[in-house]
Amino acid sequence: MGKEQKCFTKPKLIAIVGPNASGKTSLSITLAKKFDSEIISADSRQVYQGLNIGAGKATKREMRGVPHHMLDVASPKKIFTVSQFQKLGHRAIKKILAKEKLPIIVGGTGLYVDALIHNHMFPSVKPNFALRKKLEVQSPEKLFAMLKKLDPQRAKTIDRHNPRRLVRALEIVLTTKRPVIDAREALNPSSDYDVLILGVSISEKKLRGNIHRRLIARLRHGMVHEAKQLRKTGLSFKRFETLGLEYRYLGRYLQGRLTKQQMTVELEKEIWRYAKRQMTWFRKNKTIRWIKTERQAEKEIRKFLT
Repeated sequence: MGKEQKCFTKPKLIAIVGPNASGKTSLSITLAKKFDSEIISADSRQVYQGLNIGAGKATKREMRGVPHHMLDVASPKKIFTVSQFQKLGHRAIKKILAKEKLPIIVGGTGLYVDALIHNHMFPSVKPNFALRKKLEVQSPEKLFAMLKKLDPQRAKTIDRHNPRRLVRALEIVLTTKRPVIDAREALNPSSDYDVLILGVSISEKKLRGNIHRRLIARLRHGMVHEAKQLRKTGLSFKRFETLGLEYRYLGRYLQGRLTKQQMTVELEKEIWRYAKRQMTWFRKNKTIRWIKTERQAEKEIRKFLT
């Protein structure tokens, strides 16, 4: 692997993307075993300590000895930005390449994947606390409506129920006077790497089934208990609301705002909606090679490496 890479001016890098529950994790581990690789997680929640079952982190057993990077690098009580992820992620890539191994980026957070692949300098918009104070009193529905008007492209991919992300997106667009994604992509779309991006192609019917089975399995494996443990560490319900769908609904259940049945039904619907937003993001990237099987993925990687 290492000797092959020295023949190229740019180091080789592979990314495996797709919606949640599409099978990215197991596929990436199988491929990493075959190609002497290490994995970098590009997931906006797996960076947080204690967010294990709900965030879908691979267990030690599931990792099968494959080193994983960018897991548990931040406290869930603190906000971890894409810029911080980019900095630590690039360190991880260099560390893997120094071992003459192949880095494989795996994740469904498109912005995080792009942050590692490209030389994007994210808009350096400093916090505007006066603006935030005005925005934070608005409901998520009102914030989303504002964003949809000002930046319809970002509105297609953002979590419309996450007030923190909505406020930040509005803060950027109102400060820079340009859409968030345009501001990001206009800065530097180049890459320091020779990149192969594989997208996991899956039918809607199969994906829906996977989402249902995975949610039921996570509940059986202690997702509610995990949420209770996070509460014991002092994590506020307000913070639960900003940590993604599973934790948002777990927080509402623990507060008694939803029954367990209501939580399960509503959460499954929201996960499906989020999966569709992920696909909207990835479909914009015409360089992605869509694969349906492990064999197809292996063939693409062998061709890429030689």
